[in-house]
Amino acid sequence: MAFVQDRWQDEPGVLERSVETAGRLLISGMFISGGWNAFKAPEQRAPRAAAIGIPFPELATRANGAAMVAGGVALATGVAVKPAAAALALTLVPTTIAGHPFWTEEDPKARAQQRIHFLKNLARLGGLLILLSKRR
Repeated sequence: MAFVQDRWQDEPGVLERSVETAGRLLISGMFISGGWNAFKAPEQRAPRAAAIGIPFPELATRANGAAMVAGGVALATGVAVKPAAAALALTLVPTTIAGHPFWTEEDPKARAQQRIHFLKNLARLGGLLILLSKRR
């Protein structure tokens, strides 16, 4: 164990940077994948955007998808992490409300499934807020 402790002491911040990088890579994958799907095939998500009053729902869905891909790539590469995290957090709020309104579901199974997705998005939002709180 002394080797590991000595190693980290020789290079201050290596562990923290490594954990942050791993976290950014893990969270970015969902944004890149989901954003790409929304961008190339908005017709599945656009009706939900229209239902909450978002104008030009298909265009808004594509723009949201593009923002998610760009932000996800920025997180993954470590380029402009704070602006990317802020943009992703802003896009995640309407996506969560429009895409997973579990409170409107009548069927208990559908309600449970939408609630899981809603809470998953809140967890993603929490990860983004942690990135925003970092000093660097």
